[in-house]
Amino acid sequence: MGARLEGRVAVVTGAGMGIGEGIATAFAREGASVLVAEIDEAAGESAAASLRADWGVQAEFIRTDVTDKAQVLAMVDRAVTRFGRLDVLVNNAWRSSGYAHLEKMTDEQLRGGFDMAVMAAFWAMRAALPELEKHGCGRVINLCSLNGVNAHMYSVQYNAAKEALRTLTRTAAREWAPKQVCCNVIAPGAQSAAYRRVAEGNPAMAATMASANPMGRIGDPLDDIGPVAVFLASDDSRYLTGNTLFVDGGAHINGVQWAPEVD
Repeated sequence: MGARLEGRVAVVTGAGMGIGEGIATAFAREGASVLVAEIDEAAGESAAASLRADWGVQAEFIRTDVTDKAQVLAMVDRAVTRFGRLDVLVNNAWRSSGYAHLEKMTDEQLRGGFDMAVMAAFWAMRAALPELEKHGCGRVINLCSLNGVNAHMYSVQYNAAKEALRTLTRTAAREWAPKQVCCNVIAPGAQSAAYRRVAEGNPAMAATMASANPMGRIGDPLDDIGPVAVFLASDDSRYLTGNTLFVDGGAHINGVQWAPEVD
């Protein structure tokens, strides 16, 4: 186990699977205590147990629906009361609301996307700030997406919400820079749970995406995304804020072939 995050406390939303679990594991591997915030109780309990068993760190699960403001505030409070501080906040949670042509997307789907990505992060960031600024090493890492940058088809609720989250992050970065709280975005290209579901239903598209990626593959949540999150959470990134890091094997350079079959 490394020690780049020794003594630090991190909250990771959606940490029970996929990219969130990869980031939480990478943090634990570097010595951080981790609060696993996850709506799926079985996945969350399992992830926290694995962090404790595999890396010998303090890790705890809290059931969190990030679209519920009270639960988000309770999540932040639990991190502080359980571990005594909060240094890193990772807003990663996303729950799919399906794919549809824009003209068929419902008001509820669009609002749901903004609740999940923007409001959830806003509530968490606002609640966490008093702790993040205490020790001069506060970090906010928000997970956005190339989907929004490239305006991928059939997911306007996701695209628009993730781009709004990027703007929220940049605004916080500017306002909180004097507090030494760094706020950055990771736009990952990785085998998240959502990606795997789409890929299973669109195998030809998934194969095309992998072959078109400059590195010839879709990234791994732990080994490809996790180390970048560790960098952003560590002292190594203390002079980096307001940036979007495309951790996608170069897929952002020319875009990707995202055209799932949608009824």
